[in-house]
Amino acid sequence: MDEVEERDWPADAVEERLDKAVAKLFGVSRGRAMDWIAEGRVRVGGRRAPKGAPVFPGARISVQRPPPDQPEPQPELPIRIVHADAHVVVADKPAGMPSHPLKPGEQGTAANALVGRFPELARVGPSPREGGLVHRLDTDTSGLLLAARTDAAHAMLRAQFAARTVDKGYLALVAGEIHAGGEIALPLAHDPRDARRMMAISDPAYAEEHSARNAVTRFDPVERRGGFTLLAVEIPTGVMHQIRAHLAFIGHPLAGDALYGGPELPGLSRHFLHASRLAFAHPDGSRAKFESGLPPELVAVLGDLPA
Repeated sequence: MDEVEERDWPADAVEERLDKAVAKLFGVSRGRAMDWIAEGRVRVGGRRAPKGAPVFPGARISVQRPPPDQPEPQPELPIRIVHADAHVVVADKPAGMPSHPLKPGEQGTAANALVGRFPELARVGPSPREGGLVHRLDTDTSGLLLAARTDAAHAMLRAQFAARTVDKGYLALVAGEIHAGGEIALPLAHDPRDARRMMAISDPAYAEEHSARNAVTRFDPVERRGGFTLLAVEIPTGVMHQIRAHLAFIGHPLAGDALYGGPELPGLSRHFLHASRLAFAHPDGSRAKFESGLPPELVAVLGDLPA
């Protein structure tokens, strides 16, 4: 039976949205809080309420917590371990593999693969389903993923991501020719016309109204081929679909990214985005840096473009 927890919004606190109040009171992400509200697990004063409902000082909030769902170990899944030590695991995720399960019992994810090889990962971090991962990649994005093997390492690494001190580098092939580097600093929010997409917002008032998240994407051209440009991309922030949405906003969507209007290319069955570099302060006090070259299928696509 699901566990029910009750907590009071402090009497000296200001009025807050329900989803934000649940996240703060119960120590979960805002996304998890919204999931609980949508599933009918949250009550305010004994009654259900929408995620944007106001919570007033002194209000009692109850949550029917779902049972913890740990990723089922699947050691046979194809994921390359780049590095492993007593504190962290760095893996190279193939395209087509989700980072972690989004619902109980889901298999075939990077978290399943990592827990299959390092069982202690299932017990690390606030969410068992994440298998110790401290960040995520889109399903069709390949490249470097970082997981923590202890709660102390997880907390330290998550703090670095929050402080934007983790160096995250990508390689992206985009439509059109780009001759100079640049920076895109626009907040991102869910597109009201298509829930699958994110959109960059240039209007500050609209961004605030729609709870847009700040995002910064920096890019430099590496080479130009056949009307496309291979970019080296850095993102100090980490918002859903950030690189894809930002580059599409400036008129240079990723090759193969149909969701954001990217053109098709022969031999390319997914968007051309690879997490190629990851550097961070290691829990042992050193500076750790890892790199991953383009996977063979992306090398082939790039090589088929005319110089």
